[in-house]
Amino acid sequence: MDGIASEGQDGAIRHGGDLGEAARHFPQAPEPWIDLSTGINPIPYPWPALEASAFTRLPAASDLAALADAAARAYGARPEHVVAAPGTQALIDLIPRLRPAGRVAVVGPTYAEHAAAWARAGHAVTTVPDLAGEADVMVVVTPNNPDGRVAARRDLEAVAAGLAGRGGWLVVDEAFADLEPVESLCAAPPPGCLVLRSFGKTYGLAGLRLGFAVADAPLIGRLRRALGPWAVSGPAIAIGRRALSDEAWRREAAVARGRDAARLDALIAAAGGRIVGGTRLFRTADFSDAPGLFGRLGRAGIFVRRFEAAPTRLRFGLPPDAEAWARLAAVLGGR
Repeated sequence: MDGIASEGQDGAIRHGGDLGEAARHFPQAPEPWIDLSTGINPIPYPWPALEASAFTRLPAASDLAALADAAARAYGARPEHVVAAPGTQALIDLIPRLRPAGRVAVVGPTYAEHAAAWARAGHAVTTVPDLAGEADVMVVVTPNNPDGRVAARRDLEAVAAGLAGRGGWLVVDEAFADLEPVESLCAAPPPGCLVLRSFGKTYGLAGLRLGFAVADAPLIGRLRRALGPWAVSGPAIAIGRRALSDEAWRREAAVARGRDAARLDALIAAAGGRIVGGTRLFRTADFSDAPGLFGRLGRAGIFVRRFEAAPTRLRFGLPPDAEAWARLAAVLGGR
């Protein structure tokens, strides 16, 4: 999932990761493209070889239960409070359809699909700058995409309590929380609170399409029924169980991506950028000539994220290898 997005003429929200778009903008760019337009871990989890049965038979209830157990241990939650889905985007689309139309406040600017999904379901959506305000549902992304802003757990718990008292919900998107030193709500989700966690970003396997929601028993039961049987594929279950159980890999990834983020900050600063925030998987900065830099990067075959609503701002994912780091440094050092 990307940050603030713009709509094209067809009404679709534009996100990062579309190298077809990059090639259309910069047809003469050298290949292979370096895609820094997403916040996906560039060093993926080493997925295991899978048994043929993962592809040839329907997942059993015991398979999903084992996946929920692994996710619960990774997120510090209780297994009965966890449900798996084919990506957090599927949950973002589904959750607004589980309650009657009402007033929804989205703390932003942030990932544009939240507001879009609630609006598609008939809700009245407003963007608010912080957790204050009257609404039936409040949505907050923490750490936020694209600026990395973090909401304190005690503040979220207070908001959740106020909303639950009048039948409202708090949706907390923790898609970028896995590698960050943040206080998650997963261990004890308050009543009326749904927490979303992304698998693909942390483990660099976005194409697997796997995500999770964590909530108290009544809400998670509604989600589980709405998702229906076999919502998650056999390969996703098998790889997800293995990766989520690998605590050592997750710790090492947090340290390594932290070093990469600091290295990227230094390159951005040397190019005249002002870091405005981010996470260990992406960095966001303002530049005096962001459109010009976007063009220079594109002509060099490097695709970063730009924002029509914030034309001075660019977001950089992490380069995957030494060659990519060198190509990025060559452009940023040539301002």
